[in-house]
Amino acid sequence: MLWKLLMRAQPCRLCSFRKLQPTPKYKPCYSCFTYTTDTQSNRENKRTVEKLFKLSVDVRKIRRLKGWVLLEDKTYIEEIANLLQQLGAKETSIASILERCPEAIVCSPAAVDTERKLWQLVCRSEEELIKLIEQFPESFFAVKDQENRKLNVQFFQELGLKNVVISRFLTTASNIFHHPVEKNKQMIMTLQESYLSLGGSEANMKVWLLKLLSQNPFILLNSPEVIKETLRFLQEQDFTDLEILQLLSKLKGFLFQLCPKSVENSISFAKNAFGCTDHDLKQLVVKCPALLYYPVPVLEERLQGLLKEGISVTQIRETPMVLELTPQIVQYRIRKLNSLGYRIKDGHLTNLNGTKKEFEANFGKIQAKNRRPIFNPVAPLNVEE
Repeated sequence: MLWKLLMRAQPCRLCSFRKLQPTPKYKPCYSCFTYTTDTQSNRENKRTVEKLFKLSVDVRKIRRLKGWVLLEDKTYIEEIANLLQQLGAKETSIASILERCPEAIVCSPAAVDTERKLWQLVCRSEEELIKLIEQFPESFFAVKDQENRKLNVQFFQELGLKNVVISRFLTTASNIFHHPVEKNKQMIMTLQESYLSLGGSEANMKVWLLKLLSQNPFILLNSPEVIKETLRFLQEQDFTDLEILQLLSKLKGFLFQLCPKSVENSISFAKNAFGCTDHDLKQLVVKCPALLYYPVPVLEERLQGLLKEGISVTQIRETPMVLELTPQIVQYRIRKLNSLGYRIKDGHLTNLNGTKKEFEANFGKIQAKNRRPIFNPVAPLNVEE
């Protein structure tokens, strides 16, 4: 009894930090975590919790991730569930969407309906739309700047981007739609002017631009000044216009997200590491733009990883693209090739290089080449009479 009285008189440090919250006086410190849960539960909108339970939604998960939603006075659970159901979502799917994106229940039905119409501009069917919502509910229920985003969608369509590409932008690069459409138009114009100034042809410009945007829509988050500054820096490094155009295409526009100082350090490191002239280095960079993209610590780690596997600097110079691989991937691929008796340090690095798909294809060819034909004792002999 005395212990309880002392605990009431002396709140713990955690309780003192909570004094700014609009909650009643706290119970003894030994139960303050339990009490916090109880208080949170008492403040929740009971009707919201009951409706979520009816939809088989895991409310505990919502409490853990975004409990503030359950405190809202006004929610639209039934309306949102009905809208998803009309699009073809099943009960389990609706529950999953609300668990992963509980803020959906505080979106007004009118705003969500407007969002549905926006996404249907690029979706061929309701079935395709509901699949996107199931995969990316947070993107769909980010109901803001809807008129501006609609203008951007229409602009991208007029530009020639396919709807499937625009829908991918909506789910994975939604920030570009929040920019004023005029800003995105200005960036597109800057990219077009840069392409032409580097010697690109008018006939190929559209294809080049659409491919660049498809590979890296985040390029639109840059400013025209950044693009011009990057191009000037590369020209000062004696890269020709054609070489810069090649780098721009190979780096998928990420070239404009590089810091000139970081690029300068990477060039200096590569030049010293490979012991080559400025001209030779440029050839290496054109073959392997990663020499510009990765900072010095990353390049150093990857170079050391290759050397530890017995690969020589000369081999790396011949196939610098291996620097795009992490040390872990290099080790894994070397082990696989060793299992076939192929010694990478004695040959060319081409079989080590490439994407996962390319490596597996090369590995399959080596495996087939090393495989001996199986002797069948019952097969007739092919003897010329």
